[in-house]
Amino acid sequence: MYAEERQRVFLDRARTNGRVDVAELAAEFSVTTETVRRDLTVLERHGLLRRVHGGAIPVERLGFEPALATRNTLMATEKDRIAKAAIAEIPEEGAILLDAGSTTARLAEHLPADRELTVVTNSVTIAMTLSTRPHITLMLVGGRLRGRTLAVVDSWALQALRDTFVEVAFMATNGLSLERGLTTPDNAEAMVKRASISCARRTVLLADHTKVGNDHFARFADLSDVDTFITDDGIDKHVARDLAGAGPRLVIA
Repeated sequence: MYAEERQRVFLDRARTNGRVDVAELAAEFSVTTETVRRDLTVLERHGLLRRVHGGAIPVERLGFEPALATRNTLMATEKDRIAKAAIAEIPEEGAILLDAGSTTARLAEHLPADRELTVVTNSVTIAMTLSTRPHITLMLVGGRLRGRTLAVVDSWALQALRDTFVEVAFMATNGLSLERGLTTPDNAEAMVKRASISCARRTVLLADHTKVGNDHFARFADLSDVDTFITDDGIDKHVARDLAGAGPRLVIA
């Protein structure tokens, strides 16, 4: 097995089990512990794992909020599939909202060029992506800019969203679970996400399977607030069934 193949297996194992153990991997794959440590170090340098004593943990399972640049590298293929599947939820015309997030940013890149849309967003990254689109009327919500996520938050943003109505809000989340609903580490971002859902006729959640089962500090919605949840085929089928039973229509990309 080539190093790249082995690293992919290690990463998948960490995401499935929540962590990997150096000694166990060395025994299972008949390689030295030094080889395993080198592979885990490569994955850590790519922002995919965090080395801990005796093993490694996937970054999405850690208690801190990764920077946007790091999140953009995680589950990139899955996020592209989710974004492309979300195109079916975009109206032919009218207003939509794109929440700040790495998967919603992918959707911005894939927005059909032939549709006359008003796009409301609190993401500077998404605004830059859409700024040159001739058929897009771009409405950038104002307020305080969070450097870690490049999302606009606080009272100015909330006031703008209170006076806004859109057909569909495409939302991102750091975590979701049956018990806690949709959560994010920062309370200011949670408030803006809550307001974004409130101003929409329909809510579509875009989140890869690694977000499922994670709970963060601030809850901003229940699963019953979500009309459609688009995720990737890495989600556990039993968990998918339970989530669908809680309210949202589930789409596997």
